[in-house]
Amino acid sequence: MYETTAPVASVYLDTTRASENADKEIELRWRGLREHLAEQGADEATLSALDAEVGGASGVPGPQGEALFASEGRLLGAFTLSRPPLRDQAAWLPVADTLGLTVDRGRQVPYVVVAADREGADVTAYSVAHHDPESRRSFSGSTLHIQKVRVGGWAHKQYQRRSENLWDANAEEAAKDVEAAVSDVAAEVVFVGGDERAIGKLRDHLSRSVLDILVEQPGGGRYDYAALASLRDSVDQALERAVTRARAEEQAEFTSALGRNEGAVEGVEATTEALRRAQVRVLLLAADLGDEPRIWASRSDPLEVSVDRNRLSAPDSAFQAPASALMLRAATQTDAEFVELSETKAAEGTGALLRFVTAQ
Repeated sequence: MYETTAPVASVYLDTTRASENADKEIELRWRGLREHLAEQGADEATLSALDAEVGGASGVPGPQGEALFASEGRLLGAFTLSRPPLRDQAAWLPVADTLGLTVDRGRQVPYVVVAADREGADVTAYSVAHHDPESRRSFSGSTLHIQKVRVGGWAHKQYQRRSENLWDANAEEAAKDVEAAVSDVAAEVVFVGGDERAIGKLRDHLSRSVLDILVEQPGGGRYDYAALASLRDSVDQALERAVTRARAEEQAEFTSALGRNEGAVEGVEATTEALRRAQVRVLLLAADLGDEPRIWASRSDPLEVSVDRNRLSAPDSAFQAPASALMLRAATQTDAEFVELSETKAAEGTGALLRFVTAQ
């Protein structure tokens, strides 16, 4: 989305289908945004490209939104958001306005869901921002003598041993599926539910790296719809807690660095200066910057950003845009990470953790 030098239309739209008239309501709200873009100068070809895509994912239940980006008559990107945007909005700017999209991505992690029983496991991998799985695997091994029999003597011991061996072999094969699924999406967490003994045997065959990110969920089965729904619900709740916890830890690191006056800066002016020097390791922005300032930038060098036009190497050709749009564009050039920041955590809802520290 940053490759084009032409203006970009950025659209954020609530596409939740909570009523029978949802499609019509979405169409009407898009029509209002379309008119707003046209008033800002968007060309008809670009608006038509958005017309062809707008509407969200009709098969996805629950709250959702979409982010669309288009320029010069072509679609640059279309993304389903995990939750509706703060408000419907559309902007025609010199660069893509990606703050809402980036915040939504920051509230998600790639993960794997495992429903395990004595026969094996169903393993589903999800990458960030995809409602449909990246991959699905299912292993159901031999069920012969998998249930322990109630007989005595030598035969009883033989059956018991064979049951244990089959159970263990099934768990070993299922573990291979889990390892592959984790690799598919570079999962940050693995949720597993189902038979407790089966989970225990599964753990015996997983690598240390997967065990470190394994979270056992209560309930959840392979073939019982209610159990599967319960597992899915508990996974969604656990994901929310995991993301919230990670964000709190990252913000705590930022607050600590600010307190030491070492390795962090806050505010738009200091953050843009750190971006210009390619110092930013983590860019932190609030989800809603309100009436954010417009800053200056170069069309040819994304790192050239400043609140002062004269700080740029070619001020005569510089342009203005909202600070968040330009700071995010600059951050991508040095592979800086992004963290959503609570508005109260830094001046102007903007800050950065630095790669190294220079004299202030």
